[in-house]
Amino acid sequence: MADKLLDAKGLNCPLPILRAKKTLKEVPSGGTLEVLATDPGSVADFAAFCRTTGNELVESSSADGVYRFLIKHTG
Repeated sequence: MADKLLDAKGLNCPLPILRAKKTLKEVPSGGTLEVLATDPGSVADFAAFCRTTGNELVESSSADGVYRFLIKHTG
């Protein structure tokens, strides 16, 4: 179970990333943020976001057009 859930379904790039960046500030270091998105571009976006911010993309999956990302806050 993630420390925080961000429902970004229906939002297009770059909104899911911007909301995740803001929400991660509310997650304690070592905690996790679960993001739900429907934008297919979010798969590459979240991989790049984690790579550039130093956070860890623990899990990435999709089902029924919904993409799920589990991000570990390392900052």
